[in-house]
Amino acid sequence: ARLVESGGGLVQAGESLNLSCAASGFVFSNLDMSWFRLVPGKERVLFARISTSGGSTYYADFVTGRFTISRDNAKNTMYLQMNSLKPEDTAVYFCNYLPMSPSRTWGQGTQVTVSS
Repeated sequence: ARLVESGGGLVQAGESLNLSCAASGFVFSNLDMSWFRLVPGKERVLFARISTSGGSTYYADFVTGRFTISRDNAKNTMYLQMNSLKPEDTAVYFCNYLPMSPSRTWGQGTQVTVSS
């Protein structure tokens, strides 16, 4: 499996970013997908999840109402629209398919930096 995250950058608080996750090497449309983020010194955290059809989503409380997860199975791509960004959203963002396993590989992630 190969996952390539993109779309990160440096923005000011209150601004928006749209991340993409391009997937290959597995049947994308058959698997739930998730976004994770990693802050130095902390564990990688799953904060958004989307079902195979896109009809069911989950968000952690700290992004609910600000972030929107979506997917395009025809393009093997998942997206994350991030609005009203806060400095505490600064992290490296990763995507992966579910269920997770300890041996799962990760992409390089995409850095999101939000200045105050």
